[in-house]
Amino acid sequence: MTATTANAEQNKLVITPLAKTTSTITGQAIVLPQSSPEVTATIYEIPPKTRMPPHRHPHPRYGYMLSGQLRVTNTDTGQVSDFSAGDFVVEALQQWHVGENPGDVPLRLLVIDQAPAGTSNVEPKS
Repeated sequence: MTATTANAEQNKLVITPLAKTTSTITGQAIVLPQSSPEVTATIYEIPPKTRMPPHRHPHPRYGYMLSGQLRVTNTDTGQVSDFSAGDFVVEALQQWHVGENPGDVPLRLLVIDQAPAGTSNVEPKS
């Protein structure tokens, strides 16, 4: 393996889907206003010094910082928020923002989305 190949593999953003469900552990329907939601749990792994493209979330998204640092810049309001391991993040709704790992170690973030079944909770900025 060449140094270039190793570096490219090391700087790859990895998203690992963990679960999708439309019910609680006791079989209760998860109900969001005006929809039949699906809950999706995902682990985001973001390499150091990596910035995600601008996007927004039309439905609730929650995150739990497992390791590393996260900086969220809300491009609608200009607000910058920093998070580290152990922090719980409630993402903004319908506001454009970018997330980045400003640190020197990989960021690991558990993300939980509540969105209508079969839809994405990430809208990229075109």
